[in-house]
Amino acid sequence: MLKSTSVESKVGVEAELTREQALVRLAIGDYVMLTKPRIILLLLVITFVPMFLAAPGAPSGWLILWTMVGGFLAAGGANALNQYVDRDIDHVMVRTRRRPLPGGRMSPTQVLIFGIVLGALSFAVLWWQANLLSALIALFGLLFYVLVYTLLLKRSSTQNIVVGGLAGAVPPLVGWAAAANEISLLPVIMVVIVFYWTPPHFWALALMRQKEYRAAGVPMLPVVAGERETHRQIVIYSVLLLLMSVLPVFLRHLGPVYLVLALLLNGVFLWEAVDIWRKPTNANIWRLYKYSLLFLALLFLAMGIDHLFYSVPADVIDFSLRLPF
Repeated sequence: MLKSTSVESKVGVEAELTREQALVRLAIGDYVMLTKPRIILLLLVITFVPMFLAAPGAPSGWLILWTMVGGFLAAGGANALNQYVDRDIDHVMVRTRRRPLPGGRMSPTQVLIFGIVLGALSFAVLWWQANLLSALIALFGLLFYVLVYTLLLKRSSTQNIVVGGLAGAVPPLVGWAAAANEISLLPVIMVVIVFYWTPPHFWALALMRQKEYRAAGVPMLPVVAGERETHRQIVIYSVLLLLMSVLPVFLRHLGPVYLVLALLLNGVFLWEAVDIWRKPTNANIWRLYKYSLLFLALLFLAMGIDHLFYSVPADVIDFSLRLPF
């Protein structure tokens, strides 16, 4: 009888530990979800490649690691703070209602503190392990995303994602500044490339989710201007994206290998955009959205590949901006 009681007690303790472990894993998963890691992965790619283009030699492994950590913390903090601000509308949209806040698994205070801590850690890591310039640029991106896009523009303007896209375009500057401690013309062009990539990428998603945006009161372009105007704007921005993508070649910052790859990648992107204009089916729209994610990563990798074969001429037009301290 005593042995039976002992066994039951042991089983009860193990069951309690299992429940506690499950709750810990769930809590950790929710904190990770707040950072939106799948989105951050693409941002880290466009941070990583400019580090190799910024200097003749490859950056150290430790510098790469800490820059990636700092970039992840900055983007994760921005995403968490974005969810804190949007906690009143995230429950309306199907794609956001399972997040920790609308799901009732976390409190607003927890999310707010988490976002602030990640932002502060990002600044400290980048300043400590890279330099002050990269830390300031990452902080600018976080503040711009939260204050300008989320608080000021998202619920008030159809240009929310256009202007707000600047926040998501700063990672190339962070990577370049971390490696070179300065800003030059090429990373600025990279920022502009990401800036023009953002509207067609996000408007494709908005076309698929426009009923949800309308219910949440978010004036995305398809909700306010209509689907046809959105299709037209996607084509226009895709053309601008192509022009900006090949600009570094004509300024002699990148070479023929990149030119060929950029033309191929942008050709597919523009074809997909025109296909939406000609035949705006859900399948065509979704195909552009998925390709746009692959496109940006491949375009930046094309810059890295070209860097292995092409040397920038000594007389190329450029500029350098450094902190005066």
